[in-house]
Amino acid sequence: MNNIISLSNLNKSFAGSKKIKVLNKIFFKFKKGKIYSLMGPSGSGKSTLLNLLSLIDRPSSGSILIENKLINFNDSNKNDVLRAKKIGIIYQQDNLLNDFTALENVYLASLSGGNDKELSKSKAKNLLKKVGLIKRANHYPSELSGGEKQRISIARALINDPQIILADEPTGSLDLETAKEIFELLKNQINSNRLIIFATHNRFFANKSDFLLEIVNGSIKIINGPVEKSKF
Repeated sequence: MNNIISLSNLNKSFAGSKKIKVLNKIFFKFKKGKIYSLMGPSGSGKSTLLNLLSLIDRPSSGSILIENKLINFNDSNKNDVLRAKKIGIIYQQDNLLNDFTALENVYLASLSGGNDKELSKSKAKNLLKKVGLIKRANHYPSELSGGEKQRISIARALINDPQIILADEPTGSLDLETAKEIFELLKNQINSNRLIIFATHNRFFANKSDFLLEIVNGSIKIINGPVEKSKF
């Protein structure tokens, strides 16, 4: 079976003065080895869906299966471990820890997965080399550019060799040339056992995915896929 995430009758609503339904009866299967782009206007539910897939939030109803195992949203400890080991998350705003260096920001994510400190440091250094920032290892986030901070975020997301990478507008706050570099770096992380899902408002980047999805009236619609690959 090539499916890594399966959604069945997934619903998400937010309570307030008036109940707001954001995601509505979603049935969808995400395959290994593929990159999916997720489009839709602000407020359509892109971030909400990514939060559910990352197990940070829980659905109002319906189910999520990861590798054919049903997620129990009442077991937060088990889900935290699963997230640390299998899911890498990249945010639009880098969410780096300001009081820690680039190297520390990366290897701390490995420690959260229960790994040895020295091994985590070694792996973090190798990842910083991979993203071209080993010379900035001892710099703090305030000393890094926006593009550099996103490279650190990608290294942090990769530290535990996740099968699933979720990126929420990873290029949204960057200039076009830097955004292209970051997107190319992200795209190069795909392999036959890994799934990448990224939310974007930019159709230029969305068209470079294997499947372009759009959230319409709370449901997922396939716009095209697979799409023809092209170079920048």
